[in-house]
Amino acid sequence: MAVSVSAVVLLGFITFLLVKKSGLKASHAVVCTLFGFYLAGSSIAPTVSQAVNSVAQIVGKISF
Repeated sequence: MAVSVSAVVLLGFITFLLVKKSGLKASHAVVCTLFGFYLAGSSIAPTVSQAVNSVAQIVGKISF
């Protein structure tokens, strides 16, 4: 749960920056957001979630 909440916050912040600074149109951001909601309800959602958790664990093990 903590990974998904922090991922949502991070991706939301990145989307905000892309809309404000990089010229991403708000309509494109809305389409991507809706795609995410529909993807979360699909049969592939557990696979995507597992992949995100695996990447988060790998990144968490990196020491700087």
